[in-house]
Amino acid sequence: MGSMRYILGFAKFWYDFIVGDDWTIAVAVVAALALTSYFVQTGIAVSWLLPVAVLLFLGVSLWRAAR
Repeated sequence: MGSMRYILGFAKFWYDFIVGDDWTIAVAVVAALALTSYFVQTGIAVSWLLPVAVLLFLGVSLWRAAR
Protein backbone atom coordinates (compact mmCIF):
# COMPACT_ATOMS: atom_id res chain seq x y z
CA MET A 1 0.00 0.00 0.00
CA GLY A 2 2.95 2.32 0.57
CA SER A 3 4.04 2.08 -3.04
CA MET A 4 0.68 3.49 -4.16
CA ARG A 5 1.43 6.65 -2.17
CA TYR A 6 4.71 7.06 -4.07
CA ILE A 7 3.01 6.49 -7.43
CA LEU A 8 0.34 9.09 -6.63
CA GLY A 9 2.99 11.52 -5.41
CA PHE A 10 4.97 11.00 -8.62
CA ALA A 11 1.87 11.58 -10.77
CA LYS A 12 0.92 14.72 -8.81
CA PHE A 13 4.43 16.10 -9.19
CA TRP A 14 4.39 15.69 -12.98
CA TYR A 15 0.88 17.12 -13.25
CA ASP A 16 1.93 20.21 -11.29
CA PHE A 17 5.18 20.46 -13.26
CA ILE A 18 3.55 20.22 -16.69
CA VAL A 19 0.18 21.89 -16.11
CA GLY A 20 1.09 24.23 -13.27
CA ASP A 21 -1.36 26.99 -12.45
CA ASP A 22 -2.86 27.45 -15.90
CA TRP A 23 -4.12 24.43 -17.79
CA THR A 24 -4.89 26.53 -20.87
CA ILE A 25 -1.20 27.21 -21.44
CA ALA A 26 -0.45 23.49 -21.19
CA VAL A 27 -3.16 22.73 -23.76
CA ALA A 28 -1.85 25.49 -26.04
CA VAL A 29 1.68 24.07 -25.88
CA VAL A 30 0.47 20.56 -26.69
CA ALA A 31 -1.63 21.92 -29.57
CA ALA A 32 1.32 23.93 -30.94
CA LEU A 33 3.59 20.88 -30.73
CA ALA A 34 1.00 18.68 -32.44
CA LEU A 35 0.42 21.25 -35.19
CA THR A 36 4.15 21.66 -35.75
CA SER A 37 4.58 17.90 -35.91
CA TYR A 38 1.78 17.60 -38.44
CA PHE A 39 3.22 20.30 -40.68
CA VAL A 40 6.74 18.85 -40.51
CA GLN A 41 5.42 15.40 -41.50
CA THR A 42 3.66 16.92 -44.51
CA GLY A 43 6.88 18.66 -45.58
CA ILE A 44 5.92 22.23 -44.70
CA ALA A 45 8.70 24.22 -42.97
CA VAL A 46 7.24 25.77 -39.81
CA SER A 47 10.27 26.52 -37.66
CA TRP A 48 8.64 29.85 -36.79
CA LEU A 49 5.44 28.31 -35.36
CA LEU A 50 6.61 27.35 -31.86
CA PRO A 51 8.31 30.67 -31.02
CA VAL A 52 5.24 32.56 -32.25
CA ALA A 53 2.94 30.32 -30.20
CA VAL A 54 5.07 30.79 -27.09
CA LEU A 55 5.08 34.58 -27.46
CA LEU A 56 1.36 34.67 -28.18
CA PHE A 57 0.32 32.55 -25.23
CA LEU A 58 2.80 34.24 -22.90
CA GLY A 59 1.19 37.55 -23.81
CA VAL A 60 -2.29 36.16 -23.27
CA SER A 61 -1.28 34.70 -19.91
CA LEU A 62 0.29 37.98 -18.76
CA TRP A 63 -2.73 39.95 -19.94
CA ARG A 64 -5.10 37.68 -18.00
CA ALA A 65 -2.93 37.88 -14.87
CA ALA A 66 -2.79 41.69 -15.04
CA ARG A 67 -6.56 42.08 -15.23
